[in-house]
Amino acid sequence: MAAGWREWVRLPDFSPIQINAKLDTGARTSALHAFRLRRFERDGVRWVRFELHPRQRNRKDSATIEAVVFDERKVRSSNGREELRPVIRTRCQLGGRTWRIEITLTRRDNMSFRLLLGRTALRERVTVDSGRSYLLGGETGQ
Repeated sequence: MAAGWREWVRLPDFSPIQINAKLDTGARTSALHAFRLRRFERDGVRWVRFELHPRQRNRKDSATIEAVVFDERKVRSSNGREELRPVIRTRCQLGGRTWRIEITLTRRDNMSFRLLLGRTALRERVTVDSGRSYLLGGETGQ
């Protein structure tokens, strides 16, 4: 499937809300904006609870999400800082196709996109046309 460098993505396990995502083949890891992140344990399993502002430049709308922590990884951000991030697994829906991905959770307040899909999530599924946007359609109703 061909896609632009930015597309509307759904994470159906968490919310029907669409997120404007950057498809970034230069990044290995995917990252989702998460604030008020709290780690906790439920029945011997590690979980996280966090809030998400799905819209860029909009802090009014938010969703509270809980997910099982799959892993914790050191990730080097674009500014060169290393950070230990929780990793969750969820479904990603793009252009009518759905598949499971791993996403690290981090604050992305100063980033243009609330969701970054890295090459691991895109590999063998999506070809990114770096000169185009929204090849798979614009935002639809929630």
